[in-house]
Amino acid sequence: MDRLHFEDLQVGDSWESQARTITETDIVNFACLTGDFDPLHVDHEAAAQTPFGRPVAHGLLGLAYLAGLSTQAPNVETVAFLGIKDWNFQKPILVGDTVHAITRVTATSSYGRRRGRVTWHRELVNQAGEVVQSGTFETAVAVSSSQKTIRIERAAA
Repeated sequence: MDRLHFEDLQVGDSWESQARTITETDIVNFACLTGDFDPLHVDHEAAAQTPFGRPVAHGLLGLAYLAGLSTQAPNVETVAFLGIKDWNFQKPILVGDTVHAITRVTATSSYGRRRGRVTWHRELVNQAGEVVQSGTFETAVAVSSSQKTIRIERAAA
């Protein structure tokens, strides 16, 4: 699949990713990776006493899934990840939930001669259509080589 460049992106463009089902193994592996063994995530007896009644996925695991799912929807020539703003954890992610990412371009601006800054509103949505996480990502996206050539020619003229 061709990768999109900065000039290909317009405010209002949106994409929906493929879906992924969260497993207990995903949660345990994330706990092992991060060292976060909070009983809310890995202890069925303790989690049963919470408002959720069972273990929930780490919020950052959901954020990591959203970041990964977003890499192909859209497939963009990303130069750098610049930041996250106003991230909200709205609902728990439970074992068996199937999530996908919805990504929308909310702003674009120049960011040097070879890249542009893109602001994305991203949502992680479960199988019931509920937004479980949302917020803003900012990335630097490459300008296509043809656009670089045009800019160099204009600068030389």
